[in-house]
Amino acid sequence: MKLGILVNTKEHLAAINGITRSAAARGHQIVIFAMDEGTCLLEDEGYTALALLPEVAMSYCDHSAQELQVNTEGLHASILRSSQYSNAEMNHNADKVLVL
Repeated sequence: MKLGILVNTKEHLAAINGITRSAAARGHQIVIFAMDEGTCLLEDEGYTALALLPEVAMSYCDHSAQELQVNTEGLHASILRSSQYSNAEMNHNADKVLVL
């Protein structure tokens, strides 16, 4: 199964971590896209470390990050700076999408 996680708030890091790690342990693919206040989590190592899991693809809305002045310097190369196109693509390709 391919699970999409749309992160548009900064309030659910523990849930994002738990869901992602649990799904990855079961062999599912996870696509995480952050936008709006969710991009603030890019400054939290507990969030960005998820991108290092082989089952996880992570991207974020660059416009949102810039608007909120989120520090994106030094992010792992696997975390893609993107646009809402990645959000649309995730929604199209995922079997299930969670919004947190």
